[in-house]
Amino acid sequence: MGGDHGPRVTVPAALAFQARLADVEIVLVGLRDALESELAARGARPGPRLRVHHASEVVAMDEPPAQAMRNKKDSSMRVAVDLVKSGEAHACVSAGNTGALMAISRFVLKTIPGVDRPAIATVLPNSRGTYTYVLDLGANVDCTPEQLMQFGVMGAMLVGAVERKDRPSVGLLNIGVEDIKGNETVKQAGDLLRSSGLNFHGNVEGDDIFKGTVDVVVCDGFVGNAVLKASEGAVKMVVGFLRQEFMRNPWRMLAAWLATPVRNALRARMDPGRYNGGSLVGLRGIVIKSHGSADADAFGYALKRALEEVRNNVPERIAQKMAQLQPPSSPVQARAATE
Repeated sequence: MGGDHGPRVTVPAALAFQARLADVEIVLVGLRDALESELAARGARPGPRLRVHHASEVVAMDEPPAQAMRNKKDSSMRVAVDLVKSGEAHACVSAGNTGALMAISRFVLKTIPGVDRPAIATVLPNSRGTYTYVLDLGANVDCTPEQLMQFGVMGAMLVGAVERKDRPSVGLLNIGVEDIKGNETVKQAGDLLRSSGLNFHGNVEGDDIFKGTVDVVVCDGFVGNAVLKASEGAVKMVVGFLRQEFMRNPWRMLAAWLATPVRNALRARMDPGRYNGGSLVGLRGIVIKSHGSADADAFGYALKRALEEVRNNVPERIAQKMAQLQPPSSPVQARAATE
């Protein structure tokens, strides 16, 4: 029900995704009348692999997270995350209010033992023709060195599972590659990452994200969100400049027509929709946050991201690695961690 477009995007995206994958079942969570009307408009109806789960409330995009969690216990977002907790669904994908989704997911699913806070991770294209995973992208503005180290572990396990890499490389985003650079938090995080057993590359700078220097780039949510938005803005600016230059006179318009295949290929490679779907890593379940402005194609990529994490048991891999980093707990502590 969330995002800028609601069921007008999520329903056709779900139908198209399911049509490509015979072993996927979809549960559409939200206002029953709205969802069934959208299905009917596309000649579809609920069935064994596609069902509608009614939720009587919707979290607004600008609603405070605490208010949504406290006052809307039958929201589509809350019900969807509850289905993940109960095992009725393997993953939840939402384009709704990011803060509310994070708060609800953390409250309902809880974090993996050893993880202080979940983080939002996503992929960005790089010049090697692969992806760079970056986290956190806005869930945690102020982070401790221990939390940054945990982000490194979670990112490495995510890449190892989804990209099938044995020892993904991890870099710590900083204002320079030297160990002496950065504030005390980043310096201490670097020390922890070096002793974590991960394939820690060391400090990296912002341009290393797009060079593909490392597989995973770790930063706090304030920096990560700024990097993400600046990157999106730069892409839009470059595309706009190209359009302006090609339209300056008839000769350039002819050149633009001749270069159509190249322009289309470039647009496809730089399309943010292809990289849609931020993983809320560190939870005891899989939750994917789609961009609120995503169209049906972009939302489909978020669904694909969820499926990849389900098939590769990402939460279990993170839990196993975190357990290796934690000192042995007493039976009382072990029981408390599972409650």
